[in-house]
Amino acid sequence: MKYVEEYRDPELGKKLLEKIRQYSHKPIKLMEFCGGHTVAIFKYGLRQLLPPNIEMLSGPGCPVCVTAAPDLDKAIALSKIPNVIITSFGDMVRVPGSYSSLQQAKAEGSDVRIVYSTQDALAIAQENPDKAVVFIGIGFETTAPTVAASILQAEQEKLKNYYILSLHKICPPIMKAILDRGEVKINGIIYPGHVSAIIGAKPYQFIADDYHIAGAIAGFEPIDLIHAVDSLVMQIEHDHPMVENTYRRGVKDAGNIPALRLMDAVFEVGEANWRGIGMVPGSGLNVREKYAKYDAEKNFTIKTAPSKEPKGCICGAVLRGVSTPDKCKLFRKTCTPEHPVGPCMVSSEGSCATYYQYGDGDGR
Repeated sequence: MKYVEEYRDPELGKKLLEKIRQYSHKPIKLMEFCGGHTVAIFKYGLRQLLPPNIEMLSGPGCPVCVTAAPDLDKAIALSKIPNVIITSFGDMVRVPGSYSSLQQAKAEGSDVRIVYSTQDALAIAQENPDKAVVFIGIGFETTAPTVAASILQAEQEKLKNYYILSLHKICPPIMKAILDRGEVKINGIIYPGHVSAIIGAKPYQFIADDYHIAGAIAGFEPIDLIHAVDSLVMQIEHDHPMVENTYRRGVKDAGNIPALRLMDAVFEVGEANWRGIGMVPGSGLNVREKYAKYDAEKNFTIKTAPSKEPKGCICGAVLRGVSTPDKCKLFRKTCTPEHPVGPCMVSSEGSCATYYQYGDGDGR
């Protein structure tokens, strides 16, 4: 297939769904890791189309949502340092920290600017040589290479006022952490398409080998996702877990080698703080010592008060697949996209925002 319309073909979708119904007999729990997948699944009504024995859970695949309160508090504290310009993607600006948000800090006089790429942040640094420009680096392996490239560009251009607050996270270790917690029994995982385009298929193999859990890498169109579910059902019914790449037009098994090399040149693996989960070893990316002069944490004194979670918010449980947004007492009441209490309602890829826009409240 070559065209988007083919990946939205209702007749092909019906055939795949009928195949799934014929072969799927066991009670099955699947988790889609990616927030983009969650949106697509709800948008196209795939939960309702699948047979009732297949339950789908949403995982921690929204980078804004998994950013922990203490890390948000660091970004907000940085914004209050004189002569500092904070640059960030739009969603991050609205996420509530423990006591405030970057949006509120901006309203109180901090220089907080929304950018669409690191190139925008670099341009701001070039235009403001008398000020420090800090880019809030969030995201998974998908965005980390572009942030790494910005540091190399700053080095090449001898910029002395550009910094990164690296809050980047790595996906496979958090999958392991969720499985090790044992809070939910998962039979299969839909692996993220964009992340997998960078890291490939091999980093997930341990989940099939060590946890005996089926896996399929998926794209973002309805046929992509139904194809991935079909693959997972076949693996589960035949008791043959593997990592199948059903998104070959976007993902190579070995990943994007130049992007991986770029990321490795600038970042080193360390622990990261995940909302609702805590510190997870080997799940974060820290700026290497070689480029320490671009590391905001090493160049500024960041003072924060003890962090706290929004009262009544169950975003952490939602991210772990333990609960669903409609179980939250704040959902659709005090917590809405216009007035979010927690980050899962802020991001367009957050489960709460997705349930709010597309969900029918029945948990499927």
